[in-house]
Amino acid sequence: MKIIQLIPGAGNTFYCENCLRDNGLAINLRKFGHEVIITPLYLPILTDEALAKTSSPVFFGGINVYLQQKLSFFRKTPRWIDKFFDLNIFLKIAANMAGMTRSEDLAETTLSMLKGEDGHQKKEYERLEEWLISQENTDAIHISNALLSGLAPGIKKNMDVKIICTLQDEDIFVNPLPEHYRKKIWAQIFKNSEHIDAFIAVSDYEKKNMCQLIGIPENKIFTIYNAINLEGIEPAKIYPKEPVIGFLERQCYPKGLHVLVEAFIKLKKRNTVPNVKLRIAGGMTADDKKYIHNLQDLINKNGLSEDVEILPNLSREKKIKFLQGLSVMSVPTVHKEAFGIYVLESLAAGVPVVQPAHGSFPEILSKIGGGILFEPGNTEELVKGLEELLNNKKKAIRLGQEGRKAVHKEFGIKRMVKEFEIILKKITKSSLVGL
Repeated sequence: MKIIQLIPGAGNTFYCENCLRDNGLAINLRKFGHEVIITPLYLPILTDEALAKTSSPVFFGGINVYLQQKLSFFRKTPRWIDKFFDLNIFLKIAANMAGMTRSEDLAETTLSMLKGEDGHQKKEYERLEEWLISQENTDAIHISNALLSGLAPGIKKNMDVKIICTLQDEDIFVNPLPEHYRKKIWAQIFKNSEHIDAFIAVSDYEKKNMCQLIGIPENKIFTIYNAINLEGIEPAKIYPKEPVIGFLERQCYPKGLHVLVEAFIKLKKRNTVPNVKLRIAGGMTADDKKYIHNLQDLINKNGLSEDVEILPNLSREKKIKFLQGLSVMSVPTVHKEAFGIYVLESLAAGVPVVQPAHGSFPEILSKIGGGILFEPGNTEELVKGLEELLNNKKKAIRLGQEGRKAVHKEFGIKRMVKEFEIILKKITKSSLVGL
């Protein structure tokens, strides 16, 4: 089959779970014999994995989207002017400034984008639709998330093609927006959903969550758990000499880094785990820098600067090495996470996890084991969970081994691709290649 994937890029400014998922899906669909064209939106697609090759330009360049939202002049400019702002040098600058837009501006732009051709970015939609039409014999178009669903009505109007949309953590973006915009955004996504043939939720939790938030019929949503490329992820040959707690995600408030830092400070004051260290990786946007600066001040005030290391985004090789140096991993999210690929990555390296008992974590750990749950937001409970694994080496190793075995059995990338193929077959009635 010929599949076009529409994926928003993050410019590699932070650990992007959606980018990892979609990039892995594209690479392995190709291995299964499908023709897959990756089409980046807003910013270039960059991950710590090998990138799926793409011959498509970037559409909806982040700077043009912003200018067309704020200034009516740019809604009528010729393509040669827009093309100037789509140059990689400017998109890289935009990536580094991601997150600096006011909440009100984000809400207005999001709603405008969801309105598709009726929004301020009409000429960007027309440009993409013209390019999509030129891609002959396309069987399906995969939209990375529901915030891009404004594309669906125009695509359906101009092409005889099936549309699939993945659902993952749209609410982490929408919920912080002003309330009067939130209602309009969810209503517009519901309206757009009528033009989408099938939705894929990354967990049963997310399926239920999106049914409630958007109103999409349950029989239109299929659950396909995220998966990872397991190649090269091996446990450390020697258990870490000193206990090390790890964090691997975007370094921001919704991911609960402050909860982990507070728990770490309590742990150090108790001295129940001598010489324990904290290592933080995953990258950040410009808007996260103040948050990180405040956490660094808190760490310094408690005299723990020598015990905490904050790292940038890591290459795949460095990420594996990072995981191998950990005793336990914890990403104590404030937001109810739709999945959490970092749980799979940690367990693939034999490192157990301590996660909040909300969102998809109870569901995931009930399937693969490999960790323990604590009451969300309760730093005292998080400390107890960390102590339990850091002071019980045998239990930590056992949980890590159990989790690793389950991840290899059920969460390798080929399983995700096969299940995606099944959905393609259901909506296109085409024969499968990879099964």
